[in-house]
Amino acid sequence: MDAEPARHPLLPAQSAGAGPAPWILMYHSVADEEEDPYLLTVSPQRFAAQMDWLHRTGRRGVSVRELLRARRAGRAAGLVGLTFDDGYADFARHAVPVLREYGFTATAYVVPDLLGTENGWDSEGPRKKLLTVDQVTELAGAGWEIGSHGLGHQALPGMPAEVLATQCRESRRALEELVGGPVTGFCYPYGAVDLPAARAVRDAGYDYACAIQHSVLTGRFALPRCYVGDRDGALRLLAKHGRHRLRDAVTGLRRSNLVRPRGEWA
Repeated sequence: MDAEPARHPLLPAQSAGAGPAPWILMYHSVADEEEDPYLLTVSPQRFAAQMDWLHRTGRRGVSVRELLRARRAGRAAGLVGLTFDDGYADFARHAVPVLREYGFTATAYVVPDLLGTENGWDSEGPRKKLLTVDQVTELAGAGWEIGSHGLGHQALPGMPAEVLATQCRESRRALEELVGGPVTGFCYPYGAVDLPAARAVRDAGYDYACAIQHSVLTGRFALPRCYVGDRDGALRLLAKHGRHRLRDAVTGLRRSNLVRPRGEWA
């Protein structure tokens, strides 16, 4: 006799009310960079064109916090999540002015113990300055969502349980002290997530977490995102939106034999 499928504590219900995964764009650095082997940098000109495309097509970029609130209220039509990983200083210099021009919001995921330093984890990439403590405080005060990117920019899968707990809880505590308010969003470094990591984020009190890929963990604590690079114009963005919807449908089919508890994306 086949065993009953195990109940998964993080998989959301796939009822009509829950709906598909939201479309969330993943950025890193917005700057002029000649050499970028990881392809994580978008030029300010290209970024402005991408935001203009969202605006012209009736979409509005918002923070993940705002996006999930809108979904809970049934007002998420036309909203696209905008996320910026690693907390590069060029977010404040190049991204924020463009976003403000269109009335968009966004989420910046920062590493609290590395603020004011550089991206030392990218061994082959260009050295980039990270946001300072003062800049993060100012951004939060101006209404931008600040989320946690863990401590030391370390991949979480495979860590012992106590280390996972420290990564999630201490990074949140440090940021909440810094911004003087709640920090409810987490982003997995390198987009790497497994079940223990997702549970640790949930148990640390976050409201949601961003990953990258669609997977059996896809849900509130492993939201999939769409990589955006410097080559992405209107046609490529449209194609990526279509691919996101297809992958979401395929993921739902693959998970259809699992027993899921009640819950929603938001």
